Amino acid sequence: MNNIFIIYTGGTIGMVQDPETGTFVPFDFELIANNLPDLSRLNYKLTVHSFTPIIDSSNMNPSIWLEMAQLIKDNYDNYDGFVILHGSDTMAFSASILSFMLEGLQKPVVFSGSQLPIGEIRTDARENLMTALEIASAKREGRSIIQEVCILFDNKLFRGNRSFKYNSAKFEAFRSPNYPVLVEAGIHLKYNDDALLDNSNKEFILHTELDNRVAVLKLFPGISKVTVEAILNSDVRGIVMETFGSGNTMTDAWFLTLLEACIQQGKNIVDISQCKVGSVELGRYETSQGLKAIGVLNGYDMTFETAVTKLMYLQGELADQQEVAYWMQKDIRGELTIND
Repeated sequence: MNNIFIIYTGGTIGMVQDPETGTFVPFDFELIANNLPDLSRLNYKLTVHSFTPIIDSSNMNPSIWLEMAQLIKDNYDNYDGFVILHGSDTMAFSASILSFMLEGLQKPVVFSGSQLPIGEIRTDARENLMTALEIASAKREGRSIIQEVCILFDNKLFRGNRSFKYNSAKFEAFRSPNYPVLVEAGIHLKYNDDALLDNSNKEFILHTELDNRVAVLKLFPGISKVTVEAILNSDVRGIVMETFGSGNTMTDAWFLTLLEACIQQGKNIVDISQCKVGSVELGRYETSQGLKAIGVLNGYDMTFETAVTKLMYLQGELADQQEVAYWMQKDIRGELTIND
């Protein structure tokens, strides 16, 4: 019998419609179980931990991430895999940060949820949950096939720190354009073995220190000096700068001067692209040569969600800003591809 630990945080999957207002409101896990009679037919022993109160994913924060990670650590030896039911809006943030907090993971941690509540006739919830459970329990030669944090949606399993929510109106809510799909669920589960992490020889370590002193500078044509100054001068240790194309910015002297002064003050600035496909290539064009020269960090093909949470993780682990800068540009959990 497969032992699966389910962490139910909330989200659309467990909502019901309020008859008076017509809005969807959260409900407990019993609603999900009652709408999935097939659960009793599976050779699974399910243990459920429900958050109280149930959490809308828009209210997700580091304290909840710590609680989720600690639950996995505390129950790690007694279960074959973990399924986290979570609202889709911030699922990619949670999957990304847990990938960093759970180092050397040798069992699957599968995030899933749905676009429609499980009680709706056309819901995607049943298929998502049943497939997540099957993947969470899958083994070869006594070892879990999946040894990382993932997102399961619409019959596809993605690496958690490579994914983002791109659609709020389709069942196909998530994509991972810079990394292959790990599993495709058709009649059979098709595993992309070459894309999977193998942590078999690593030690499982829980990291619990997070530092959320992170800001975001999203560039746009015509952005004012006052706006840039306000963000760069904020009380943070790291700044994620969303740039154009392959990492390009305007070359105005005032802009580069502000960036350089910020870096000289000891803050890290990580350059990621606003494009969803492709990678930052600092120095490829004249518009990014100046960035590389003043010490802006290359975020390569990291998603926005991963860049933010990786900074939180590294800043929690490391007091030295230069060490944070070094590791931001290294692949530590399969979160980026370096093409240098």
